[in-house]
Amino acid sequence: MESYYLAPYYTELIAVTSIAVFMALLPGVDFVMVTRTSIREGRFAGFYTTLGICLSICMHATYTLAGLAVVIANSVWIFSIIQYLGAAYLIYMGWQLLKNNQQINTDLDIDNKPVTSLSALRSGFMTNMLNPKAPLFFLSIFTQVVAIDTPFSIQIIYASIIVFAHFIWFSAVTLLLSHPSLLPRFNRYKHTIDKLAGIVLVAFAIKIII
Repeated sequence: MESYYLAPYYTELIAVTSIAVFMALLPGVDFVMVTRTSIREGRFAGFYTTLGICLSICMHATYTLAGLAVVIANSVWIFSIIQYLGAAYLIYMGWQLLKNNQQINTDLDIDNKPVTSLSALRSGFMTNMLNPKAPLFFLSIFTQVVAIDTPFSIQIIYASIIVFAHFIWFSAVTLLLSHPSLLPRFNRYKHTIDKLAGIVLVAFAIKIII
């Protein structure tokens, strides 16, 4: 029964799935945050960061299906607010990593203090939520790829595929980078990793502003 229901939308389904996988694999701020957290804080923190990203994607999908993505994309001041808030948050996160990297040699307690699950979840959520490219990404999919007469239930399936693709990819990244055989090697360079992650986040922020 479901196959007959989905049959008219197989082309859309393949297109959305392909784009979702490509966007998940494309290196960006989310990848930097999951990579850094998985290496620096461990597997569970990496998973919570991934979960935060996926929750944010659910939010993007929800307001897109509600028609708000069109409003955001067409409103210069709303989009600018999201743009500058996102850039400010990335600069803040980057500065925190760079600052902590300078402090760790004099304060071992700060260096070894584990991140909380809530903090990792919030970090992943905010990083993705304040990414100004996200509304444009969802808007382009649900206006250029998905037909206007596609049933709402099918569009929910498409949104779920996007969330699932990101969850699978970032979970795989977390499992790989936090593997017991690799983690000791990464730990030798964790301060350098923090510094590089901080620089990359600030660079992304500058790119967003420009």
